[in-house]
Amino acid sequence: MKLDPILSKASRLSRSGKFEAALRVLEPEVNRYHGSFRYYYLAGATCLYAGDFGGALTYFRLAHETKSRDPLALLGLGALYLRRSETDRAVNLYLDVLEIDPNNRIAKKAMKIIRRQAGTEAFTTWLEAGKLSTLYPRIPFPGFTVKEKVTTLSVFLAACIIAFGLVIHLRLVPNPFIPHSSRQGYTDFALTREERLAPLQSGGSYLYVFDSRAQAIETYERALSLFTAHRDEAARINLNRILESNADQSLKNRAAVIITYLEAPAGFDDFRRDDNTAFSVVDNNPVLFHGVHVIWQGRAVNVRTGPGGTSFDFLIGHETRHILEGIVHVRFDFAVPINPERPLEVLGRVLPLGEDGLVNLQGLAIHQSARLEN
Repeated sequence: MKLDPILSKASRLSRSGKFEAALRVLEPEVNRYHGSFRYYYLAGATCLYAGDFGGALTYFRLAHETKSRDPLALLGLGALYLRRSETDRAVNLYLDVLEIDPNNRIAKKAMKIIRRQAGTEAFTTWLEAGKLSTLYPRIPFPGFTVKEKVTTLSVFLAACIIAFGLVIHLRLVPNPFIPHSSRQGYTDFALTREERLAPLQSGGSYLYVFDSRAQAIETYERALSLFTAHRDEAARINLNRILESNADQSLKNRAAVIITYLEAPAGFDDFRRDDNTAFSVVDNNPVLFHGVHVIWQGRAVNVRTGPGGTSFDFLIGHETRHILEGIVHVRFDFAVPINPERPLEVLGRVLPLGEDGLVNLQGLAIHQSARLEN
């Protein structure tokens, strides 16, 4: 993160453990940096490490209001809510982080701790031992000086030369006989006896209602079995049903944690077409399919490409120009070439409905071919 002289100085002090000195640099400049995410986040992180949790909450909230999708501010708020034992709020924040950055190490660690210890005496002991600091987001790096840049570049180039020599000398290649690691879902996520005895909660209003304990347990175990078999899209549908149901909170917490382990398909070849869900099914019940990856065919209209990526309205089922099943908003975070005159299929992730009530799709890949017209 490139900082100006004031923020750079505060960052260096904070990273050296001189939190009070860093805050003395930052606090008089609050008006100068009004609306600055970097300022709010640096001040919030410094307060957090200094033990000023009230100040940290104020600054992290301002940072979050400035950039609602930045994982750093979400991690800071998550740690603060976890400290206050507001587990549900913390879980939601960490899930937001993992939706933005599925490989975020801190969020994964936090969800693991919550799953195993939240609400127990062990969790209280963990907090009192000061272990919460392991979930704090990092203090931003102040940036390199010119001398440090030259030194770092020299070391990097030397390391590349050495590594290249080793590759040539040792002929290092991936071992094709090492099997793909299996998921130990049943070991990590199996229900306890207490959870099996009371898998439902009474009262409240839910989108789905399980009529019996057996039905709730069967849905969870089906999701777990699909997850273990790497059938992530089918697993997610069952996990979503649990989250939107009258299942007990412990089952919902387990379902939320499993979702953080689900993997997005790398491309069309990595997608299980037998687990694909038709548009008509998603359109009838979009909440159940939130986050599920699908492949749909159709034509693109109103194509817009800019610095933020490419978006278009997707006419589902209209690849032959004879049928129109519905319209979906598709957005790619990167620019993709699209010929509106040719049909295409899109691999994407189902998102919440837009204000106009239409399904939104986060695009991952497209494939255009005239053969789709046939």
